[in-house]
Amino acid sequence: MTALALTRATLTRVLRDRTALFFMVLLPVAIIVVIGVTVGGFDRFRVGLVTDAQAGPVASELVTDLRTAPGLRTRTYTTAADARAALRRAELDAIVVVPPGLDENIRAGHSVTVHVLVEPSGSSGHAAVSSVSAVVADHAAHLQAALFAADRTGGTFDDSLTAARGAERTTSPIAVHTETVNGHSDYLPLGYSYSTPTMLVLFVFINALAGGAAIVQTRRTGVYARALAAPVSARTLVFGETIAYLLLALLQSLLIVGIGSLAFDVGWGDPLAAGVLVTVWALVGTGAGVLAGALFRTPEQVHAVGPTLGIGLGMLGGCMWPLALVPDWLRTTGHALPHAWAVDAWTTLLSKNGDLAAILRDIVVLSLFAAVLIGSAALALRRRLTTGDGT
Repeated sequence: MTALALTRATLTRVLRDRTALFFMVLLPVAIIVVIGVTVGGFDRFRVGLVTDAQAGPVASELVTDLRTAPGLRTRTYTTAADARAALRRAELDAIVVVPPGLDENIRAGHSVTVHVLVEPSGSSGHAAVSSVSAVVADHAAHLQAALFAADRTGGTFDDSLTAARGAERTTSPIAVHTETVNGHSDYLPLGYSYSTPTMLVLFVFINALAGGAAIVQTRRTGVYARALAAPVSARTLVFGETIAYLLLALLQSLLIVGIGSLAFDVGWGDPLAAGVLVTVWALVGTGAGVLAGALFRTPEQVHAVGPTLGIGLGMLGGCMWPLALVPDWLRTTGHALPHAWAVDAWTTLLSKNGDLAAILRDIVVLSLFAAVLIGSAALALRRRLTTGDGT
């Protein structure tokens, strides 16, 4: 009961600290949003659409096809000058100019040219042309089919176009199936599915380290010494603090998982595997936090060194960029840290549809890290308490 009382007191103190809550909840979410927006959309081209507000149904349908194309992220401009300015500022990869009078020319059987503007030095712009050309060619095929049908049957162009669209939706004579051999990605998915799990790994560890300042403060104020004067063992105190920091790490992890799922539509893969991974990583963070509280002498040292150390380890461990992109020696160095194994496990779950068996090796390695950190933290804190070295 004494250990649980200490756990409850530690939890109450931390949850009443607004600064601690900011770093536990608001800051991780803000970073998730920033990185998610930054890395999201790399698999889609930014295309500006210049179209007349009074465009006819054929031109409007082309614009709709471009807007709904999966490989394009479009923005509409009323003038070509505004679109060109955005292209020069590198806000766009390409510009599609829908010609005025497109409907009239098509109905008259005339050829129409859709101009696509790109910067000469932008490689992404030239790649965007291929995606735009595919959409325009598909749209042109429907128009050609409608013109042919109208000419042969004597019907109207609009009726023939509607029939062509309907026939495409009901029957597809040729289907294309794409299969990538060994196509499982070695990277996390882009967008929030990248930023949310990596920030979970990063911030649970950083906040655990920062939480060690509370243990240092408790030591310095003599709270532990007074508790030991009562019939309370040092082992009980260490156990109570460890449980408190484990619950805090789990609480922050569950908040990030919940916010990622509800606000950013992040899928966490196999529930059992994700739950085990979150728990083991919380144990790693707990060991690091309690060890920091046992080793540092002042709270200021923890606040100065903890976040810097946590960010540095996170960078080496692949929280900022995939380790698959770095040289072999740096990848090997990164896997000397627990962060790399945690990110590898999330990559297996989210990019390769893995289950608990698929990340078993990562879980074992992380469990060893957790055992070493928690064991070292318990011994170091107990030594501080039993030797009377409260500072």
